Amino acid sequence: MLIRASNKKTLLTLIQSALEDYYAMIPEVVPESLRQQYRLMSHKDAIKAMHFPQTQEEFQQATRQIVYQEFLIYQLKLQLIRFKRKASHQGQPIIYDVEKLKQFIQVLPFELTDGQKKVVNEICRDLRAPFEMNRLLQGDVGSGKTVVAVIALVATILGGYQGAFMVPTEILAEQHFQTIEAFFADTDYSVALLTGSTKTKARREILEQLAEGSLDLVIGTHALIQDDVVFNHLGLVITDEQHRFGVNQRQKLNEKGTNPNVLYMTATPIPRTLAITLMGEMDVSILAQMPDGRIPIRTVWSKSDQLLQALTFIEKELRKGRQAYIITPLIEKSELIDLKNAEEMHQKVVDFYKGEWEIGLLHGRQKAEEKDAIMHAFKDNRYQVLVSTTVIEVGLNVPNATVMVIQDAERFGLAQLHQLRGRVGRGSAESYCLLLANPKTEIGKERMQIMTESTDGFYLSQKDLELRGSGDVFGVKQAGMPEFKYADVIKHAEVLETANRDVILMLSDQTFFEDSDYTSLRNYLDSEGNLAKKFQ
Repeated sequence: MLIRASNKKTLLTLIQSALEDYYAMIPEVVPESLRQQYRLMSHKDAIKAMHFPQTQEEFQQATRQIVYQEFLIYQLKLQLIRFKRKASHQGQPIIYDVEKLKQFIQVLPFELTDGQKKVVNEICRDLRAPFEMNRLLQGDVGSGKTVVAVIALVATILGGYQGAFMVPTEILAEQHFQTIEAFFADTDYSVALLTGSTKTKARREILEQLAEGSLDLVIGTHALIQDDVVFNHLGLVITDEQHRFGVNQRQKLNEKGTNPNVLYMTATPIPRTLAITLMGEMDVSILAQMPDGRIPIRTVWSKSDQLLQALTFIEKELRKGRQAYIITPLIEKSELIDLKNAEEMHQKVVDFYKGEWEIGLLHGRQKAEEKDAIMHAFKDNRYQVLVSTTVIEVGLNVPNATVMVIQDAERFGLAQLHQLRGRVGRGSAESYCLLLANPKTEIGKERMQIMTESTDGFYLSQKDLELRGSGDVFGVKQAGMPEFKYADVIKHAEVLETANRDVILMLSDQTFFEDSDYTSLRNYLDSEGNLAKKFQ
């Protein structure tokens, strides 16, 4: 029966009738001990008070109960997945030579930060455990995730296993290959690069070496998940910028081994509330500390009509031998949205510099081979300025680039602006990010101001979440953001963290499976098909 929203009286009458008929049948899911600890009303009373509150405070108390119960049940579902993985003992313990790993770390050309040491210990502890690792490594741009990955791969090789390192673009794969090849220069460890551009003969040799076990590590793109890529003894799978791959692609690489350890990496800091909600079944390591010597990028916000001034500033840097990026939101001119587009911008830049500098154009509609060729040309300084859409957000490391200009910056979220800004500041010279924007709203103006005040990706991602909402940040709706009936991961963030802690505590000592206080909660999960009993 459909009820018109305007017919409030009829709707309230039906709700009251349903409550009278079924009030006594509403189950109590939250354990009595937690209800007392947080002074929560019963669930049936909360439902009644949500619809027919006697006072404002009664409505608030009902809200507390409803929100906590939603988060408690959701967190329990996620943490049971994690608990089952660790309790199954189906992983491959990698028992590596600790002293040899220490020797490798000691000859690195730099000292690890305290944050890197902590994360390395977390990962290596997982590698030696009897369950497969399922860990996310979050690290801001330039925080040193790659060297952490290299150390984990060396531990894997020392334990007699092979490693796979999958990245989203060929140029990023080449950069990682060159970096790791240099680290392995004075060792017996072998590494190969496998991408769509790998020649047939070289590809055949790599596949043969992987299958027979003589190749320790392969770095590549989607080429790693082809059916004919077979490993002899795969022990660790690392996926960089994991959100760039679909679930099926990541899973296909994981299935190349028998319960291999899995490490996902991302340079997009994820606010804790989203991490708990989206990836609660994973262990999370965070690299928040930046290595010594990194020069903060100077960020300036100017009006959109200041492009010529920005180009004049870029020219000063070009005369020092530097390079620059100019980012636009659209590929080609749109009659519907008045934004600077890449093709039009490219022509403006070419006209401004009158042939004195080489100007490249990069956008998502170009074929993969063309994009790679353009990025290589920029990396080799054959282009001094690269006009691009956001395709360069991940995967381009050009230490010589010192200026990032972002046109119509108000069209981007803080997290994306921070990722774009992270393309510069990778060398020893001072770098700059120029935001050209005319935001129409107070929130838009606040976002631009925040960008000029902070280079902390974790702070920016949290502000992005608060200003834009969970549905807009990082495309989490597409990533599987759960739909709660009443709870909100931003508005009720403290309750979410409380529920998360409570669930971890009840699962840490088998309390959940044995204590009669949790019987109703176990029964509720079983009735929903989560079958908590199977996880014992």
